[in-house]
Amino acid sequence: MSNTILERNPDLKRSKILEALETEDLRVEYNDVLDNEMVLNMGPQHPATHGVLRLLLSLDGETVKGCVPELGYLHRGYEKLAEASTYHEFIPHTDRLDYLQPMANNVAYAMAVEKLIGLQVPERGQYIRTIVSELARIQSHLLAMGALLIDIGAVTPFLWVIREREKILDLYDLICGARFTTSYTRIGGVAQDINDDIVTAIRNFIKEFPANLQECRDLVERNKIFIIRTENVGYLAPEECIKLGLTGPLTRAAGFDNDLRKDDPYLIYSQLNFDVPVFNDSDCLARYYVRADEMVQSTRIVQQCLDKLPGGPCNAQDAKKVMPEKGKIYTKMEELIHDFIIVNFGVNPPKLESYSAIESSKGELGFYIISDGGGHPYRLKIRSPSFSNLQGLAPMMRECLVSDTVVIIGGVDPVMGEADK
Repeated sequence: MSNTILERNPDLKRSKILEALETEDLRVEYNDVLDNEMVLNMGPQHPATHGVLRLLLSLDGETVKGCVPELGYLHRGYEKLAEASTYHEFIPHTDRLDYLQPMANNVAYAMAVEKLIGLQVPERGQYIRTIVSELARIQSHLLAMGALLIDIGAVTPFLWVIREREKILDLYDLICGARFTTSYTRIGGVAQDINDDIVTAIRNFIKEFPANLQECRDLVERNKIFIIRTENVGYLAPEECIKLGLTGPLTRAAGFDNDLRKDDPYLIYSQLNFDVPVFNDSDCLARYYVRADEMVQSTRIVQQCLDKLPGGPCNAQDAKKVMPEKGKIYTKMEELIHDFIIVNFGVNPPKLESYSAIESSKGELGFYIISDGGGHPYRLKIRSPSFSNLQGLAPMMRECLVSDTVVIIGGVDPVMGEADK
């Protein structure tokens, strides 16, 4: 852009950041030569911001007077990319949203597509999806707990929770052959069934995990430093949580028992017994307790799923909508033709729109899809809980200390890959 254009349009020089700096919250006034108000630029390259999150903090000494979060540094245009991908091709991209729970992302997206094309997944497939979704919740909460603790300075429990998380990644390796970007779910089911060896491995993990988690909790929750650093820190009024659209552990830590697994059951959650942990203090300590208790409830859910796991197929029997098994593609002509058509031309849903959401580890994760009858989504919109939850950062940080900012971010537990999309 040339200087001439800028001179003719002075408003073009004003960026969003400059406008934010001029708001009441971030205004810096020097009325005294000894005045110590300042603006601190925190991130986007900062180890405590959990990714490329940038915060503009206005400070009065050590006290935060205002905060403006700036998002978008990890924006990759996934919603637009979906318009150029078939419904199957987009599944691996969902791994890269909240990369701490790719299994759950896969499930949420596949459910939205299946709702659009009217496809019913067999019961065994739904049980497997529930198991991997709850393992994903445990995996995500473990890292949230570990990151919060190491932000405070507790290194040992961080190593302990990472040890448990590694066991879940090993289970992913058995289930789908990948530890991180799993792409396990398929439209109409899952990529492959789980065998008895995998069931045994999951049972062994679920049997050992509660004691290992409790060992870590005993180390943390009896530590006076941890309590002081988290109690009454990052408070957000319950009505403010609702007003800003927060969901998940943040609202359950503010006294709301909202949980899509109970409020709008999907998969087989209506057949399972589990509790929704709720705390009322709406601070970082309450958010920690919610996540810790939810991991215990997830083990209950996985145990029930393993006990009730039915037989039969795990994928829907619709050759024109569901990808055939890989072994049959190489040996049977019909499967090879169906695979070619689905991969190259898509499933072609009717001209409809659908929205489907799950209760992810961060909150309500939803996919809104509009179909024009073609093989690609006409529009796709992702309702990412990390993006919504980050809207609460500014009021949480008002009047806190600079040292508390990293604790508050850890309490929110954002994943920027999901927030920026």
